[in-house]
Amino acid sequence: MTLSRMNLEALTGSSLLRRTAISGARTVLTAAALLAGCTLAALAQSHMYDSQTQFLPSAVRSVSTVPATGDVNPYGVAFVPNTFLTGKGPLAHGDILVSNFNNKNNLQGTGTTIMDIPASGGAPTVFFQGTAPLGLSTGLGTLQYGYVLVANLPTSDGTSNTAKPGSILVINNQGKLVKSITGSEIDGPWDMTVIDHGDTATVYVANALNGTVSRIQLSVNASGVTKTGHSIIASGYMHQGDPAALFDAPTGLVYDQKSDLLFVASTLDNLVFAVPSASTRMSSDGPGYIVYDDPSHLHGALAMAEAPNGHLLVTNNDVINSDPKQPSEIVEFTKDGNFVKEIPVDPNQGGSFGLAVSVNNNGTATLAAVDDNGLSLTIWTLQDEQ
Repeated sequence: MTLSRMNLEALTGSSLLRRTAISGARTVLTAAALLAGCTLAALAQSHMYDSQTQFLPSAVRSVSTVPATGDVNPYGVAFVPNTFLTGKGPLAHGDILVSNFNNKNNLQGTGTTIMDIPASGGAPTVFFQGTAPLGLSTGLGTLQYGYVLVANLPTSDGTSNTAKPGSILVINNQGKLVKSITGSEIDGPWDMTVIDHGDTATVYVANALNGTVSRIQLSVNASGVTKTGHSIIASGYMHQGDPAALFDAPTGLVYDQKSDLLFVASTLDNLVFAVPSASTRMSSDGPGYIVYDDPSHLHGALAMAEAPNGHLLVTNNDVINSDPKQPSEIVEFTKDGNFVKEIPVDPNQGGSFGLAVSVNNNGTATLAAVDDNGLSLTIWTLQDEQ
């Protein structure tokens, strides 16, 4: 199907390649580009993006995600929204949070830190420093009462053989752990998405240990976060331990409120599914139905986010259906399964993982994606010309 859309490749600008030292021991190639002259036609008054317009631009800014403790392997990405109650804590609206999955010895499932990437452009700092055993995975989100939720899938030796069921950590706006949510519905939380309604919230969790997706209901107020219910709403996703990726399992989740569909990126299946009636169903009818089957561009479908034009963005782990000619790609596709565009976050394979998108009231859209190879976060910004 041929789409009528603006080609963001026509943006004027220049590319700059530079080498950045990592921990004083090795260098990685990172990329940046200066964007100018970008007009998104549908933004004029409503700041809404045309559903037929490409979203993926060229890279702009790259920052390190390595704390003083030496944690590596950045996984989860989340923006601090304008509705977040920052209080007297270190976070500011527009900051970007990044969770680290590995410790300084590069053992998977042993990372204990969440980094704060300031919107102001300042140096990254540690927002949360947990106590081992922890393994902070791709699931990362916020609640407007001033809480950060992060998925915890710990191991004792960096292998899937020692992986534990884990938990969802609740961290306050001061960067202090206030609660750990556990239960049978949390079994290796590999990724999650948070739907925040203020006094209540819904968390969808992708479980790596049993290939299911669960829905958790929360009650939220200034005093804390309480689990009020849970259901397993999808199952049957292929899952296995993997020495390179720890797990190949259901990962990326995007909830579409209009259709009440939960989109699920399943790495080992190398497919994107849709689970109907996601907010109300009380049991599983299987993995849902397939919405995106594209072996030409999917190479281990991983984390996922929704672009402001309604398209879905999915990263590749490059372990499943590997293609050296398409390393560390973010793939953009429509919700009815049509490929739009792809861009790499790193020139080598295995660099793409977590990503997130934010749209401000002034029409500025920001995409942030981690580069596991470069131990960094790359930030793209598109601003409407008014």
